[in-house]
Amino acid sequence: MNDRAPAPGGLALVQALVNTLDLETGADALDTSEGRAPFGLAPGAQTRAAQELRESLRVACLAHAGHGPHATVPALTRLLAGAPLLVLVDAEDGSASLAPADPAPLVSRVAAAVAQAAAAGTWGRLKACEAPDCHWAYYDRSPAGRSRWCAMGVCGARAKMRAYRARKGTKGTKGTTGER
Repeated sequence: MNDRAPAPGGLALVQALVNTLDLETGADALDTSEGRAPFGLAPGAQTRAAQELRESLRVACLAHAGHGPHATVPALTRLLAGAPLLVLVDAEDGSASLAPADPAPLVSRVAAAVAQAAAAGTWGRLKACEAPDCHWAYYDRSPAGRSRWCAMGVCGARAKMRAYRARKGTKGTKGTTGER
């Protein structure tokens, strides 16, 4: 849907998960074995849990962009709470990082990615597009961190055209009735 580069580090996994559902067409990549493969998901309960996690992540991405949630979903905190993390300390340089205690479950990998991004200050830059029929996740690399759409050429252009038409329609109506 968008032409932006993927999010850095582990946020690429989070971004990819959020973007498994195309709101415009309703196509859910997690409904197919090919769509589940990158996440190591089996059909059934694992897929339903991943879909629930995806929608909670989308709500967080919408909040990062300053948009209210459009659906009631389980709190992301609750979904990530059961994912144990390990602190890994590099023996050579002493640097520390978080990793999932068990890398197999998707929720563990997502929890590690969110925790690392929060520590790095990049978590808030993973946003969801403002367009109600899109909400595609993208990583905001703009200097001010205030981008609103996944792609200016698609969702941004549509929003600007709608605003333009609304202004023109209002002016045209006032002009034809003689109001000023």
